[in-house]
Amino acid sequence: MSLVLTYRDMFAVCAIVLLCLMSESHLAPLDCENLVRPLDQLDPHHLEGRRAMVAGSLSHLPFMEQLRRRDSATINFFSNTGETNIFSRSMRLDNKCHYVSYNISLEGSSFTFDNITTTFIHTSCHDCILMSFDVESGKRQHFYLFSRRRELEQKEIEDFRAQVECLNMPPPAVMDPTKELCSEEKASDPVAQTEEKTEGQKD
Repeated sequence: MSLVLTYRDMFAVCAIVLLCLMSESHLAPLDCENLVRPLDQLDPHHLEGRRAMVAGSLSHLPFMEQLRRRDSATINFFSNTGETNIFSRSMRLDNKCHYVSYNISLEGSSFTFDNITTTFIHTSCHDCILMSFDVESGKRQHFYLFSRRRELEQKEIEDFRAQVECLNMPPPAVMDPTKELCSEEKASDPVAQTEEKTEGQKD
């Protein structure tokens, strides 16, 4: 049997290689589109309760260092009256706790507070909430993963890293699960407390 390739054979090989390359180039954006898609259906009851931040990334590099300096952070959702919910957050920085709370109304898979549009994103983590904060009309994006657990499985963290990469954001900061959380504030009618209003800490 001859090992010499004919022009027809070479053309067939090149065509197969080209098709493979085209398939891969089409798969990548489709995968990213799927990875960072907003939640199709949001169950308000799934939101309720307190979660700790396990990882996060910001599009604005100077604020990444501020994020890494945080000891811990939490979010909490609980029902208020009618269709209104209370969204509260805490942050421990330099052994001091900062709190802020808002009345919010969910609109599909998103809500707005303080001119920040927040969208819930699909996540493979069963007890997590993944939130994308669109700050200053898209000038900055903050991408935070919260969980009822302080530490996730490696696969869950890797999935989050892939989502961050799809958004062309810096590699995420992973929080230290041994650091203390702020004590939980009691529910109150929030008049957006101002302890966390400094630029870069608010979200």
